Amino acid sequence: MTGDILDANSISEEFVDSGITKRDTKGKEKGDVEVEEVEDTSKSRRGGFVEFWKTFTSKSFRHRHVWVFHLFWSMFFTAWWISILAQPKHRHMWLIPTILWMCIIARFITLHVPARYLIVWASYIWDRTVIKVYERVPSHLRIPGAALGTLAVILIGTFVTKEYPDSLRSDRAVSFFGYLVGLFCLFVSSNNRHKIRWETVIAGVLIQYIVALFVLRTKAGYDIFNFISTLARELLEFAKAGSAFLTSPEESQLPWVVFTVLPAVIFFVAFIHIFMYWRWVQWATVKLAYLFFWAMKVSGAEAVVAAASPFLGQGESSILIKPFIPHMTKAEIHQIMTSGFSTIAGSMLVAYIGLGINPQAIVSSCIMSIPASLACAKLRYPETEETVTGGKVVIPEDESVESADNVLHAFANGAWLGLIVAGAIMTTQMCIVALVALIDALLTWFGNFWNIHELTLEMMLGYILFPVGFLLGVPRHEIYKISKLIGTKFIKNEFVAYLALSSPEYHSLSKRGAMLVTYALCGFANLGSLGIQVGVLGRLAPSRAGDISRVAISALITGGIATLLSACMAGMVLADMTKFATPSEAVATGTVG
Repeated sequence: MTGDILDANSISEEFVDSGITKRDTKGKEKGDVEVEEVEDTSKSRRGGFVEFWKTFTSKSFRHRHVWVFHLFWSMFFTAWWISILAQPKHRHMWLIPTILWMCIIARFITLHVPARYLIVWASYIWDRTVIKVYERVPSHLRIPGAALGTLAVILIGTFVTKEYPDSLRSDRAVSFFGYLVGLFCLFVSSNNRHKIRWETVIAGVLIQYIVALFVLRTKAGYDIFNFISTLARELLEFAKAGSAFLTSPEESQLPWVVFTVLPAVIFFVAFIHIFMYWRWVQWATVKLAYLFFWAMKVSGAEAVVAAASPFLGQGESSILIKPFIPHMTKAEIHQIMTSGFSTIAGSMLVAYIGLGINPQAIVSSCIMSIPASLACAKLRYPETEETVTGGKVVIPEDESVESADNVLHAFANGAWLGLIVAGAIMTTQMCIVALVALIDALLTWFGNFWNIHELTLEMMLGYILFPVGFLLGVPRHEIYKISKLIGTKFIKNEFVAYLALSSPEYHSLSKRGAMLVTYALCGFANLGSLGIQVGVLGRLAPSRAGDISRVAISALITGGIATLLSACMAGMVLADMTKFATPSEAVATGTVG
């Protein structure tokens, strides 16, 4: 009996340790001990909830049931889109919500269905229409026919449109001539003219012109890019809320770079890391890269860098193809450097908008630079070797994004990176401006002995680049001013040039002059960026440091020409400029950050 009681007590202790109490009752037969288990309901509920939450938030559960989340959000955004179409007061704003809805649904679908199954119909139609016509043309007439067709499209689109005060046909003709001169210079200086793939060049020119027409001539294109620029402008206001927390609401409104530009850069980089964690940026980059890979017959690595450069900028876009850089051909290295020089980074977009620069011009210039950089690079430095990524588009996993445990971790990592980027911008601009001021002081000192009392780098480059300003198609009396800005961009950088453009000295520029110089400055082709790209690529592929250095100067010049060609293209296409604000109008209306 004693042994039975001891056993029962030990069992009871185990139950107590496990959160269960007991009640001993004497059995009616032979003194047996009956143990009745009674659960502690409060502890049981807490434990059950914890286990449920751990299971619900675990990666394995999310991976197994991710389709439920995607279905829920797809239905949510579909209901949101339908509600907009159903309401008469919102129905006229259908375009942007429809595009957003299509992008979201397309992303969710491609997470579960390979994209190749979704584009079979497009390939089917393309093969039986365009390809059939193309194959019927004799092989020796295909390239000349494509060139003449592209030329006809450009001439009709440029000169048929009626004239406006800021867009005379004579001005468009000068821009068209400037575009031809740029292509001719690249052809004459080509590394190997016999190896030029004219299909790539012609396709790049045509795509660039179509993008320009869509953005600058159609209401749909204007609405889309105006929506993007509005979002970027709103980021400035959200960033101001953060800077107001650190200082005061009054100080955050001061028109200083430290309050208008740097907080916006930090917030933008942090914000974009959320979408990188969700792999939306990588998805969009791959899809855009596939378009240029298919249309322009470039390698996968070149297409990825060209498509990513307007979003990530120079250096960061090359990191996307880090495993391939040691095995890339010289032409591919030249191409990825050209793509970096021909455009700006997304993080700088909000910075320039904060200075009062026209956002539609900046965004459209970034998109136009993708085909322009590919066409110009293949004209200047054609491919003569076998490429590793000639038949595929691949973006390797980004370790910095994959290491984030959740979206908040990714946002925090982005904020830290944004702080580094903002610090680099601040110190670089400060040092470059100081260095140029020193050089200008020395030049002025020498010039005084020759009775040239204002001899500066800007003045010298203003005269040297005078033909460039003329070929853009700007008003004649503004050529010198605009040439000085282009020279400032090359010697200093585009940030300093845009800062000068927003100053009172340039408020007298006409709408045409202000718009075209905005396009002409929208690129990283300057001496400082040359060092950045050589350093980044040299670190990513030390074995190719020699090749990188050898093609760097050529890529810098080619990227600069690609940016200027985008400006010429804008000069050909821009017609009614009343809806595009200049920096002086941005200051007058108070839209400057």
